[in-house]
Amino acid sequence: MTDQHDTPGVSSSTAASSSHSSPPAARPVALITGAGSGIGREVAVRLAGEGYRLALVGRREGPLRETAAMAGAGDDGALVLAADVADAERVRAAVDAAVERFGRLDVLVNNAGYAPLLPIERTTPGVIEAAYRVNALAPAHAIARAWPVFLRQGSGCIVNISTMGTDDPFEGFFAYAASKAAVNLMAKSCAKEGKRHGIRAFAVAPAAVETAMLRGLFPPEVIPPEACLSPGDVAAVVVDCILGRRDEDNGRTIFLASP
Repeated sequence: MTDQHDTPGVSSSTAASSSHSSPPAARPVALITGAGSGIGREVAVRLAGEGYRLALVGRREGPLRETAAMAGAGDDGALVLAADVADAERVRAAVDAAVERFGRLDVLVNNAGYAPLLPIERTTPGVIEAAYRVNALAPAHAIARAWPVFLRQGSGCIVNISTMGTDDPFEGFFAYAASKAAVNLMAKSCAKEGKRHGIRAFAVAPAAVETAMLRGLFPPEVIPPEACLSPGDVAAVVVDCILGRRDEDNGRTIFLASP
C-alpha cells in the first residue's frame, strides 16, 4: 500500500500507472461507493474515460484495485479506500480522504447496497438496521459530508442508486426497498436545496441488474439473464446525469425497466 492517509477508519492507497495526460488540477473528481464490481465499477470506468479522477470505496481493496486498473486510472487518477459504508465514521472519513488527496470533489455516486431477501416475519432487528445503515444512512452521511465542499466550489452532482423496488417491491424486499426509498427523497431534497448553489442530484432506480448481488439472491431460472439490465445500462444513465445530459431529471427518480 502506498500514499497512506491518516484518516481514521479508512484504508487508502493510490492506484498505479496513468493513461491520462491532462493537468491534475483541471480534472474533476468522483467518489463512488460499491466501486469494486457491477454498476459501481462500470460508472468508474466510464467516468475515467471522461477525464475524471476517482475515489473508489468498497469493503475489499483487491476488487477496488481491479476497478482502478480497468479504468486506466493511475497514481494521479485513483484513490482506493477500503471501508465498510455501514460505519458512518468510515463514510465521512472516505469523503475527507478524497478531498485531502485531490483537493476537490465534484461527484458523489452512492451505489453501495445491501439487499436481504426475507419474508417480513424473518426480518430481524439486525437485518433491518444493516439495510438502513448501508442503503439509507451511508448515502445521507456521504452527502452531508460532501455538501460543504460542493458549496465552496459552487457546483456538485449527486447520483443515488436506488431500485425499481421502491415503486413496486418484490416480495421479500421489505427492508431493502424501504431503505432504498430514502435515497429517492434525498435526491429531491438535494436538488431543491442545491439549485441556487449549482448542485444537482438524481436517483437512478433500475429493475433487476445482472450482478453478483442479484445472483446471490435469485438463480437464472427465477430471473433469467435476458430479463435483466446490464451494469453498463445503468452506468450509462448515471454518467449522462453527471455530464448534464439529463438535467431535465434533476431531483427526480429515474426508473429503468427491464429489457
